[in-house]
Amino acid sequence: MYDTQRVTASASNLRAFFNRTFTWMAAGLVLTAVVAWYTVSSASLMSFVAGAILPLLLVQLALVFGFGFLLPRVSATVAGVLFAVYSALNGLTLSRIFLVYTDTAIASAFVTAAGMFGAMALIGYTTKVDLTKVGSIAFMALIGLLIAMVVNLFLQSGPLAFIISAVGVIIFAALTAYDIQKLKAIAQYGPAGDGWDGSVGGVSGEVGEKMAVFGALTLYLDFINLFLMLLRLFGFAGGRRE
Repeated sequence: MYDTQRVTASASNLRAFFNRTFTWMAAGLVLTAVVAWYTVSSASLMSFVAGAILPLLLVQLALVFGFGFLLPRVSATVAGVLFAVYSALNGLTLSRIFLVYTDTAIASAFVTAAGMFGAMALIGYTTKVDLTKVGSIAFMALIGLLIAMVVNLFLQSGPLAFIISAVGVIIFAALTAYDIQKLKAIAQYGPAGDGWDGSVGGVSGEVGEKMAVFGALTLYLDFINLFLMLLRLFGFAGGRRE
């Protein structure tokens, strides 16, 4: 009787954690879309983005890499604000896709990304196979992909750009499944690492909310990058504006 109640409570806590995580993620995506749409409709904002694209990207990178360090040390409210700021800044930089790709290509890439993300998330949540090795391989492949992207900035090779996009889709699909499984473990056993002492045994309350925001950022990045890689592929298929 006791074990049954404990398992039921654990399953309930797990659902609650992922509900909060996906709610935060959805809010971030909506904020990004709204900011991107508003930016592309404003000539002055588009001019600002064009002139400040490098500083904007550097600030975004700083937020992403600093988030993990700050998370144990700030409140859930501050963590949520940081995620919102990152989502808004990403909306500014992503606004340029509306100038490069057709509305049809953007919509098609989004729907495809949503379907793939959902499928890989389901696999990551339900599989009994340990995806740690998959995550490690995908991360190493991601480093190689970033190097290839930098090289192609100089080569400007169309075939290489296509290969990068296709491989990128595979990498971020794999990372989605891995990250879901990792977040499931965090929800069940608690976060590990510096600053999280005493939180082992699942997440709830303040810690739970902060980990939900962390999970939202992780999955947000998986989805956005999957979407962008697919969008580039749709661009090769005639989805670019003339």
